[in-house]
Formats: sequence, C-alpha cells, structure tokens
Amino acid sequence: MPSSTKTGAPPQQRDGASLSHGLKQRHLSMIALGGVIGAGLFVGSGAGIAAAGPSIVVAYTVSGILVMLVMRMLGEMSAAYPSSGSFSAHAERAIGPWAGFAAGWSFWVLLCTAVGLEGIGAAHIVSGWLPGTPEWVWVALFMVVFCGTNLAAVKNFGEFEFWFAALKVGAISLFLILGGLAVAGVLPGTDSPGASNLTDFLPHGSNGLIVGLLASVFAYGGLETVTIAAAESEDPVRGVASAVRTAMWRIALFYIGSMAVVVTLVPWDSEEVVEKGPYVATLDHLGIPGAGQVMNVVVLVALLSAMNANIYGSSRIAYSLVARGQGPKALARLSGGVPRIAVLTSCFFGFLCVLLSYWRPNDVFSWLLNMIGAVILVVWIFIAVSQLLLRRRIEREAPEKLVVRMWAFPWLTWIALAGMAAIFVLMAREPDTRLQLYSTGGMTLALAAIGYAWQRARARR
Repeated sequence: MPSSTKTGAPPQQRDGASLSHGLKQRHLSMIALGGVIGAGLFVGSGAGIAAAGPSIVVAYTVSGILVMLVMRMLGEMSAAYPSSGSFSAHAERAIGPWAGFAAGWSFWVLLCTAVGLEGIGAAHIVSGWLPGTPEWVWVALFMVVFCGTNLAAVKNFGEFEFWFAALKVGAISLFLILGGLAVAGVLPGTDSPGASNLTDFLPHGSNGLIVGLLASVFAYGGLETVTIAAAESEDPVRGVASAVRTAMWRIALFYIGSMAVVVTLVPWDSEEVVEKGPYVATLDHLGIPGAGQVMNVVVLVALLSAMNANIYGSSRIAYSLVARGQGPKALARLSGGVPRIAVLTSCFFGFLCVLLSYWRPNDVFSWLLNMIGAVILVVWIFIAVSQLLLRRRIEREAPEKLVVRMWAFPWLTWIALAGMAAIFVLMAREPDTRLQLYSTGGMTLALAAIGYAWQRARARR
C-alpha cells in the first residue's frame, strides 16, 4: 500500500492546505474555457491539415473524444480530492509515490520547456512587427512580466488569464461566425465553395491521417491546468465539476468546428495554410481587410497566455511534489500563499531552455524537445490507471465525493487506455515521432526508477 494512504492526511489535502484561495469562479470558468484554445490550435494545426487534408476533421474528432474521456477521469478524481498536484497527487494515492514522482516531474519539465518555446514564438511575432529588435530581448521581457505576475497573489494570475481567455474566445467565436456565413454563402463578397475543397478527403492516405491524428493529440495539451488551479479557487469541487462537464461542447465547437470551417473554405494544399497558419489563411482567403494582422495579435495573446499558465502550472506541480517530500524543500516555501521559490525555479528553467535554443539548437535543445515529445500521453496513462484504481476505493470509502463520475466505468476507461496504446504504436511507426517516443520513454523510466528508490529509502526510515 502506498505510504500516502497510511496517513490520516492524504497528499491531496496536505499540499493544498497552505496555498491561497484567491481564484474566483469566473477566473476558473474562463481558464477552463480559454485553456481549450491554445497556441497549438492556432500555430500547429497547419501542418496537420497539410498532412491529412480534409480528414483532419476526423483526426481532431477522434483525439477530441480521447481528451474528453481523459478530462472526465481527471475531473472525477480532482473533484473528490482537489490538489495543486492534480494527476501527480492522484497517481501517488492510487499507484504509489514513485508514480506521482514520475508523472509530476516529467510534466514539470514539459511545462518549463513549453514556457521557453512559447516565449520564442511570441518574440518572433513581435520582432516581425519591429524589425531589428533582438528576439531574446522580447523573451526576457515576457519572462519578467509573467514571472512577476506569478510571484504576486494568485488572483493576479487569474485576472491575466481571464482577459487573455476572453480575447481568445471572442476571436475564435468571431472566426466561426464569419466562416459559417461564408460556408453558407451569405457573407457579403464571397461565394460558398460547397464541397469542392472536400473531394480529396484523404490526399495522403492513412499515413497522412495518422500524422494529422498525432498533431491533433498534442494540440490538446494544457487542459490539465484547470484542475491544478481548482485547488486555489473559492469552491474547488464546484469549479472542477463545471469545467469538466462543459469540456465536450467546448472541444467540439472550438477545435472540430474551426477545422471544418478551414478545410471547407481553403484548399488543404494551399501553401498559406502552413506559412501563415490556417486561421490567417482563411481570413485572407475571405478578403477581410487587416484580418491577418488581427489574427497574429490573437496568436500572440495565445502564446503569452500559455506562458502565463505554464509558469503557474509548473510552479504548483513542483510545490505539490516537494510538499509530499519528493524534491528540494526550498521549493515548498510559501510567501503570501504563493510558492515563490518554485515560481522562480520554473522561470529560470524556462529561460534556460530559451538560451539553449540559441547556444545548442542542433544537439542539446533538440534532445530536450524530443524528450518532452510524448509526455502528455504518459500523463494521460497515469490519469487513466489512477482512475481505475481510485474509483473503487472512493465508492467503498467515501461515495459522497463522487460529484463527477466517469461515464460507463470501467469500460470507457479501458477504451481510452487502448486508444493511448494505439497512439504509441502509431508514434513508433512514424520516423518523425519514433525518436520522441523513445526519448520520452527513457526519461519516464529514469524518473520512475528514481521515484521508486526514493520510495524504498523512505519506507526503511
């Protein structure tokens, strides 16, 4: 039996006890809504369309169903045991400390590296508007701003994310409205293309669909932040329940809906879909003046929002791990209800990733990118296995905590696990993703071994 289950205070309660509760319900609702609209949707979906063609809609639908199942499982556990450690704390409770260690620290590396990548992307946009300004200066400025935001009270993070998310939701909603009018042929100055762009549905066969599927899976990363933030909200249980229950229509509308609009209006093989991004290419295709630059502003906001959220998420995951005895004690120090040392450490690692992208782009940085390539899938597997084990325990010990229930348990959980295993097989088949799979697997095994050694050492004390 894991050590966390032997004590009267489980890790989910212990690590969240001293954090502030400054996030309001409106913050949590908008974080959940805006978290669906990530940089991966605006920036990364173009490559998926180029590979899969119109069948990208199928790819996003399949991966979207998998994400809905994962979020439902995570929501069930997080509503029962709100924790800043989220899935890491659940894995410790269900499987053992070594699992919480491996899931938590691998996700921390992923988030910190993503902070650097998003900073680079945002700086590239701004330096394009202001030629001659060095990108690293913009990255440093963004890091300072969001590091400062996260060092202050958690409500500042919530306020930033509230307005970032509001702008993203407004922009993509307007895109869907304009696109829907154009598809129907009622947008002034445009003719409906009908199904003319959908005839070559699988232009590159099943291999293209597989590439599109893999791209869509990783575009959904970041949805877990809402369950991390819930531990610092006024009503964690209600917040998680509300966010998870509305996940289905949000994914269907924003991801699948916008992909359907893009491939209906713009030929899938248009070079602009990759070069400009599918949203800018679609608005330019519709001849809307200045729409491309407006969408670039939205992409910039999406990148900055992701930076802000990932600094927050990485610091809380680190704090939760250390509060459970799985890292340097200094990271668990709180000041004003904020783990400021953990925030600074996460920002430092993120900025180090940026420097590596300049100093060693072809070896160290590329190795780091490969290492985090499949971490989100590893985290999803920990979530599914944890939910399988915890559900029976909650039903037996505290059934009143099952505010959110996984649909058709345990069958849909097993189906989700089978889907994750299938994605791993597909990654092993593709040369571009095989190295990511092996690198992530190596890091996960190394962290699991360290976590297990720590667990054994702790048990002998």
